[in-house]
Amino acid sequence: MLIYLSRLIALPTTASVALALAAAVSAQDPHEHHQHGHTMALDGDGMVMNFNSDILPKDCAAISADLDIEVRVGRQYARQGITFGYDSHEWKVLPCSRLTVTLINEDQVRHQWMVHGLPRYLYPEGMFHLEVNGGKRKTGAFIVPSDDRTYLAHCDIAKHMEQGLKAQVIVGSGSGNLTSIPGISGRPFPDDYSKSR
Repeated sequence: MLIYLSRLIALPTTASVALALAAAVSAQDPHEHHQHGHTMALDGDGMVMNFNSDILPKDCAAISADLDIEVRVGRQYARQGITFGYDSHEWKVLPCSRLTVTLINEDQVRHQWMVHGLPRYLYPEGMFHLEVNGGKRKTGAFIVPSDDRTYLAHCDIAKHMEQGLKAQVIVGSGSGNLTSIPGISGRPFPDDYSKSR
């Protein structure tokens, strides 16, 4: 069963509470899920927000490439000293590419893969968002603009980004590496214990 929501209230909810909330919303107007520009598909496995497989950014005349990206997330991908990890922390794509992303959660806790900084006229709040419950998977699509830019991809669940779930999507030549991407870039202010006793 697939349920569309216009917006979830930011409360510490579980999937069962979110589904109960969705049941109340589903009895409303069938176009309710378009309100506020948010589109959200929610089921027992997780959520996809701002799915877009066909509307081009204003600066793209056509889709340049279709890419299927599988992102695995779990403790087994964590680097030394951090708790979580993605199996890859960087994806390089052509401008105007359509990315179909499948997030596969190999942990038993909820994880996300969110991309920030996308055009707000096309992606409300400038983001594309996948969220998956433990042991599940979700697939969604979005189209990147034509600019050479590096976009943040991360998990926004409390402390998950700081514990390793931070990555980058490089469009074209990109705009440089983001800081603190595991295995790619260092921390902006690394700990230095060389002078401690």
